[in-house]
Amino acid sequence: MRVLIAAGGTAGHINPALAIAGALRAADPSAEIHFAGRKEGMEYRLVTQAGYPFHHIEVTGFQRRPSLENLRRNVVTVWNLARSGPRCKAILNEVKPDLVIGCGGYVSGPVVRAAAKRGIKTAIHEQNAFPGVTNKLLAPEVDVVFAAVQAGADRLGAPGKTLVVGNPVRPEVFDWTKRRDEARAKLNAGDRTVILSFGGSLGARRINEVVADLCAWEQKNHLNTLHLHATGQYGVELFRNLEKEKGFARGDSLIVREYIDNMPELLAAADLVISRAGALTLAELEAAGRAAILIPSPNVAENHQYYNALELAKVDAAVVIEEKDLTGEKLVEEVRQLLAEDTRLARMGRNARTLSVDDSLNRIVDRLQKLVREP
Repeated sequence: MRVLIAAGGTAGHINPALAIAGALRAADPSAEIHFAGRKEGMEYRLVTQAGYPFHHIEVTGFQRRPSLENLRRNVVTVWNLARSGPRCKAILNEVKPDLVIGCGGYVSGPVVRAAAKRGIKTAIHEQNAFPGVTNKLLAPEVDVVFAAVQAGADRLGAPGKTLVVGNPVRPEVFDWTKRRDEARAKLNAGDRTVILSFGGSLGARRINEVVADLCAWEQKNHLNTLHLHATGQYGVELFRNLEKEKGFARGDSLIVREYIDNMPELLAAADLVISRAGALTLAELEAAGRAAILIPSPNVAENHQYYNALELAKVDAAVVIEEKDLTGEKLVEEVRQLLAEDTRLARMGRNARTLSVDDSLNRIVDRLQKLVREP
């Protein structure tokens, strides 16, 4: 079986694509799996690090806000679209796939559409409760649609061929969740409440600012907590300055890093997670069974992180604070209320666990293998 996967833009599109690729290869070691994406995008680094062949195609999106810079970008986008047809043809001729899968991002649009027009078996996976434009356009054209949640399936508008399969989660998340005591022992957490906070690999300025207020409150009130915070690349210096300004310090009760490279282990140790509401983050929170305070990014298409977060809020697995309402005082008050009730965090974690689709990858791979065999 020869498979071509198109995904790009963010880790939220690329990591599910890599998980599907790994599961397909595990199910069929002879499968030959290729990727298509932008060399300038995150996908090139992640895919080549994973050892898969990579085929470059340049596809960008239109900028809606009027400005001279966005006008220039839109001219480039038109040029890229004009070139995408011949480039898709060349990639398909080279790979000769039996199956083409789109996992989101602008790049998946022309690749999957070109494959569908050739009669090649096609599928897409939508990670969010509010689907992106690309997948909404592709849904009527492909053979199979995978949706992470029912809300996403409903909005894609192709009920006859849509399966709700959850989001693929790294096996390490499930493994470490079973080893919670070990994860906490490595942190010397003891009986303390472990709070884990992050805003993404680059860092979210507003999250760094309000988490600094929270850290100051925790230390001022001598709470029995261990707080782990990731500043992100652009938040390193900002957070150092906030420590001085607000009078708190790193030490036994506060560990600060730029980036978390052992997320499954720290999720296992945590009692409360404060984060954005990307689809893959939420899938891992559900798999680990962790209570959360979610702060959806306002800078994403169709405000989809807000709709993702609502799925957890509906079952009392998370508190959702929109960034327009976010202040240090608001975050402190939400944490104070959660900590005031002894069993609240554990109960929210159990509620999150009910949303997890543990066999997501098995469901996806089984359907894809059947699809390839269909006449």
